Amino acid sequence: MSVGRIPDNILEDIISRVDIVELISSYIPLKRAGRNFRALCPFHHEKTPSFMVSPDRQIYHCFGCAKSGNAFGFLMEYERLEFPEAVETLAKKVGVSLPQGQKQDSKTASLITQLYKINELTALFYESNLNSPSGLEAKKYLLNRGINEMTVKLFKLGYASSNWDTLINHLRNKNIHLSLLEKAGLVLAKDGGGYYDRFRDRIIFPIFDIKSRVLAFGARLVPDTGKAAGKDDSPKYVNSPETPIYIKGRNLYGLNFAKDAIRENDYVVIVEGYLDFIMPYQGGQKNIVASLGTALTIEQARLIKRYTHNVVMVYDADDAGQMATLRTLDIFIEEGMNVKVVSLPEGFDPDLFVRKNGIGNFKQRINQAENLFDYKLKILKSRYSIKDIEAKALISSEMLLTINRFKNAILKAEYVKKLAQELDISEDALLQEINKIKEDKTYSDTYNQSPAKKASNVNPTEKLLIKLMLEEEELISHIRERLEPADFQDERTSRIVSLMFNLIEQGKNIEPNRLINYLNDDSISQIICESTLLPEIPSENKENIINDCIQRLKNARLRTKKQHLHEQIKTAQTLGDEEKLHRLMQEFHCLIKGGVGKTNEEKRIY
Repeated sequence: MSVGRIPDNILEDIISRVDIVELISSYIPLKRAGRNFRALCPFHHEKTPSFMVSPDRQIYHCFGCAKSGNAFGFLMEYERLEFPEAVETLAKKVGVSLPQGQKQDSKTASLITQLYKINELTALFYESNLNSPSGLEAKKYLLNRGINEMTVKLFKLGYASSNWDTLINHLRNKNIHLSLLEKAGLVLAKDGGGYYDRFRDRIIFPIFDIKSRVLAFGARLVPDTGKAAGKDDSPKYVNSPETPIYIKGRNLYGLNFAKDAIRENDYVVIVEGYLDFIMPYQGGQKNIVASLGTALTIEQARLIKRYTHNVVMVYDADDAGQMATLRTLDIFIEEGMNVKVVSLPEGFDPDLFVRKNGIGNFKQRINQAENLFDYKLKILKSRYSIKDIEAKALISSEMLLTINRFKNAILKAEYVKKLAQELDISEDALLQEINKIKEDKTYSDTYNQSPAKKASNVNPTEKLLIKLMLEEEELISHIRERLEPADFQDERTSRIVSLMFNLIEQGKNIEPNRLINYLNDDSISQIICESTLLPEIPSENKENIINDCIQRLKNARLRTKKQHLHEQIKTAQTLGDEEKLHRLMQEFHCLIKGGVGKTNEEKRIY
């Protein structure tokens, strides 16, 4: 089979050239632990290292959070890449050429590549303009706002001149078609034909994805020059429209710069605008991102969740839509994340607050953040009198919407109790009201999936046999003669064993990191990795252990068959079906006398 339409032989070539220890150690420090390497898990917070990397098997597994896989899996999880992107990244690293059809096998893929290239050229052009005579006023404005030269360079800030076709002419000279510029959202069509630049006389903020590729642009009017040109009615900010590579609700400004600090500090600060992000970041608050004024989306929450489960949201005190914005934070509750809120003094946004009060005071505010429940209740109490019955009911209904988002029953019960005390309402009344709330399908139906079974639920005997077969390929043929995949009662281990039997029949190598590619299932990957990293079995005991495991599985299957037959016999007795009852009794006696698979009749039925 092929995963993501990339041929298996290509995947195997890449995976055979990658050293997983070298790859993972380029991201986190690894320490030798016998034949393996150990580290603090990069995917969850822990104090005792439980993340293991096996150089022999070229896999990793965390015994704390159960994240596991091969080199592709690590790169996908750590860098938040899709499978084809992880393949392409590793292919470049180890010098494997991907078939052109695999990298860009459609017009859409080709367009996306071109748009990234156009955005990169555009960002360089605007950056150059900022440092030219035409960008003097814009540069002066940024420096006067306290943004230093290093920060301007880091974020590739730029300037779009006041002319209507500067960018068009620049990119035309590079043989880029105007229709592509329109698809990139960089130009607008004129009513009478032709195009003009979307951004004019504005400071440019490139918007990057997690891989630091330019996705889009934000543009701020340069103060004073707008008035001088008679453009008082021009909006302060103009942003790129959505394009084939840019969907606003799926990105966070600055995440490419902040992701490591977010992981390290285990929380993220969320602000609204470009400068709200840049000023605190420049001052040292590195674990910060900006939502760019949009209502937070489930995609953004899950993007953050890759790096931390803890969020601190910073609001302007005079935010007119504060209540509606607060409701969007319920998304984080829905995702099992912890949310705190900071409200700045009236008239201050994060940019101005840092400039006037310093980064130290900003960090102090962050450290004093209130949890969402307390903050939301405080806002509601400031707006409505709890002495008024109707107002009390309104506050309750608003708070219960948030409480209902908690999936943990204990947290939900405790917050109901707390709300009852705060509002002097009976707990029973609140519980009755919360039971009336229908689950909001906006979040749950579209995105929730059934959690995968954990590898720890698998029969230890089945895991042990998988380990032994992965260690010694000659055992696979031996075990195949005595067991079949159906003897493994867990569907996932049965699939693993079935694949191993098929591969050995085809004369192919059986390696854990390759099995993971074939099966392409996170829970199966956990089983393979966890089984592989079980303690070593002394060679002198191995044969006895194998025989014992085989017998245990046979006995377990026999018990299951007996139980199934017993239930069928009871049903036949209840229905008075004498013919079927007689046949089932014979099968039952055959199982008792001869064990599994002794009669043709049994084989026919099972």
